Amino acid sequence: MASQFGTKVKVSIFGESHGAAIGVLVDGLPAGEAIDMDELSRFMARRAPGLGTHTTPRRDGDAVRVLAGLTGGVTNGAPFAAMIENTNTRSADYHGLMDTPRPGHADYTAYVKYGGHNDISGGGHFSGRLTAPLCIAGGITLQILARRGIRIGAHIASIHGVCDAPLDFVSPNMDALARAASRPLATLSEEAGEQMLAEIEKARAALDSVGGVIECAATGLPVGLGAPMADGVENRIAAAVFGIPAVRGIEFGAGFAAAGMTGSEHNDPFVMEDGHVRTAANRHGGVLGGITSGMPLIFRAAFKPTPSIAQEQDTVSLVEGKAAKLAVHGRHDPCIVTRAVPCVEAAAAITILDLLEEGV
Repeated sequence: MASQFGTKVKVSIFGESHGAAIGVLVDGLPAGEAIDMDELSRFMARRAPGLGTHTTPRRDGDAVRVLAGLTGGVTNGAPFAAMIENTNTRSADYHGLMDTPRPGHADYTAYVKYGGHNDISGGGHFSGRLTAPLCIAGGITLQILARRGIRIGAHIASIHGVCDAPLDFVSPNMDALARAASRPLATLSEEAGEQMLAEIEKARAALDSVGGVIECAATGLPVGLGAPMADGVENRIAAAVFGIPAVRGIEFGAGFAAAGMTGSEHNDPFVMEDGHVRTAANRHGGVLGGITSGMPLIFRAAFKPTPSIAQEQDTVSLVEGKAAKLAVHGRHDPCIVTRAVPCVEAAAAITILDLLEEGV
């Protein structure tokens, strides 16, 4: 399985949702970087389940056990390795799914790809549980980037039609994004967060689920990171973000709305500000020709509704070769978006550090 990404900073994620453990190997971290494990734990807690009816009741401690790569709490130049033990599994909830694949899941495609040898319990290696080791790597890289003057933050832009307050693309309020991270839902507007929770509760009560959009900003980036064509900043970030289960789309700056604009509407005029070249607006999202422009990097990721729902759905029996019915049991989030905000930040942080280590 290609569960790895990165060029200079290489990240490889291993494990299954109901296996003994999940973990991450990060090769290429700069040496001499102090890692605050308490800060990492706080970051990991943001994606933890069981924090309300809007998340799955599955509770794992998610205690990070560092296996290698740190000496005295400082990166030592060797590959960094860490793991999390899975402690709250209920594999019996997934019996029978190898025969009747869940609509919207990878059950069927994995069955064909791996000849029926894939681990179905909890989604196996395809589970959102694997975003925990992603957040280990992301939490570490966020600390390293902060010391270089780079800040990354995200918020829930929308859930099922309920929209948060807009983000200023030219000068995003990173302190406001940091405050949003401490709320039940990571929104700039507390009122919008309450309305989103109401939408999630409606879906949960109806044995259904909803999706949404997460918007991410990164500030302090130098001009010149990235490359044209297939190695652009957008390409690299998209590859990492699409590694998060349930992501269905990504856009930068004005994104798809640019298709409805004229050139004069979309172009960002260049201006001089304190001796530096800037743009008056930021519809380009901080990237031109695959290369950072020095403006804030802005992108959005769209998440589908959780496919595991308790409503009866149509599927097939792979053994009998005929139609079948399925109602998914087990513990699942009625909305994945609420716990995915730190995952998006993690994917962005890892990619940006990777680009920085390559140099301008």
